[in-house]
Amino acid sequence: QVQLVESGGGLVQPGGSLRLSCAASRNVFSINDMSWYRQAPGNQRELVATITLSNSTTYADSVKGRFTISRDNAQKTVYLQMYNLRPEDTAVYYCNVDLLVVQDGRIEYNNWGQGTQVTVSS
Repeated sequence: QVQLVESGGGLVQPGGSLRLSCAASRNVFSINDMSWYRQAPGNQRELVATITLSNSTTYADSVKGRFTISRDNAQKTVYLQMYNLRPEDTAVYYCNVDLLVVQDGRIEYNNWGQGTQVTVSS
């Protein structure tokens, strides 16, 4: 199956910034909508941000004005730029694509990355 490779997580102090990346493997031909989710221990996974094929974006209320989602279709990559991080942003962040087309013509649905840990603490 196609792999989504995430990077950019780490430990940062409150008010700091991180930039998460999620790159699809090279055999991917195209990708539909791309999203970032996060899940803290003991909590349900929540949607953080989504960017559509037409570059329309949506954000959870808790991150509006602080996070920016973007995509590079040529690189098959989605980014999440996070500013002014808060302790409540601490979670494992997951990349998700709702639909992608592999170069051999196959279509895959609901593909998830492995997750990257973001910890915001002083």
